[in-house]
Amino acid sequence: MEADKIEIKPKFKERYSSLTDWEPFKKYSLMYLRRSIRVNTLKMSVEELKKRLEKDWELVPIPWYKKGFWIKNIKTGRRDIGNLPEHSLGYFYIQEAVSMIPPIILGAKPGEIVLDMCASPGSKASQIAAMMKNKGVLIANDYKTLRMKPLTLNLQRCGITNNIITLMEGRWFKDIEFDRILVDAPCSGTGTIRKSLKTLRMWNPNMIRRLAGTQKQLICQAFSCLKKGGTMVYSTCSLEPEEDEAVIDYFLSKYDNAKLEEIKLDGLKRGESVMEFDGKTYNSEIKKCLRIWPQDNDTEGFFVTKIKKT
Repeated sequence: MEADKIEIKPKFKERYSSLTDWEPFKKYSLMYLRRSIRVNTLKMSVEELKKRLEKDWELVPIPWYKKGFWIKNIKTGRRDIGNLPEHSLGYFYIQEAVSMIPPIILGAKPGEIVLDMCASPGSKASQIAAMMKNKGVLIANDYKTLRMKPLTLNLQRCGITNNIITLMEGRWFKDIEFDRILVDAPCSGTGTIRKSLKTLRMWNPNMIRRLAGTQKQLICQAFSCLKKGGTMVYSTCSLEPEEDEAVIDYFLSKYDNAKLEEIKLDGLKRGESVMEFDGKTYNSEIKKCLRIWPQDNDTEGFFVTKIKKT
């Protein structure tokens, strides 16, 4: 569908015109999204996979992650990379380039106890397990029965053996402490418009407020399960301040022992954090959060925060 024929709600345009440069945001949000893959180093090295694919596929390195590549077919332009034998065998995972960032920032290490609180379909959980080299314990949790199947299949395909899959609401986790926790929270998905135009049709402020309430519960419960000195990453594929900076502002008001850490990745362009929205000024520490607009790196939009428990 041509971009000028897509209906955009007036309130959506008004909101995003106040948050960023509207025309580039609209252009990239409605543009074709480059396919990208992450090499699963539990099964194959980067060099080995490149040798297998480079005859028919162009692999362009993702600047902020040496194991990630944008990929396209040299001969035909085909996009069905999910049909490749190497994908079925778990040698690589089809994963959006900025979706690889939260596990990078989390920095899980072999031997640790790690929680991925909202893990399905498993892209970040499998990346975390690879970083852990299948050593230690990874709890891959989600809260819906229907989400268990893709999570289980993807972790199995990728050869993950250090995981325990759990089915429960993240806000009920207790009585266990983790070295690291990822809260990739359920969200409105406004950073993923270029992959799913239905997000534009579904967008409404009431839905965003409901989601923000859940996100605040998740981040607070996760922090209560984090060891002293541990690291937690909160992320969303939303660009709504209520789901991003406002959640972190609320969280910081509740915990004096939470410290935000600056996020820097080579080759990644970033937008400025939203420091004031809807008449409220946020904690000055929020400038350390990572906000990525689609037009910054020709990717989806994303929000990431790194938190240390002191």
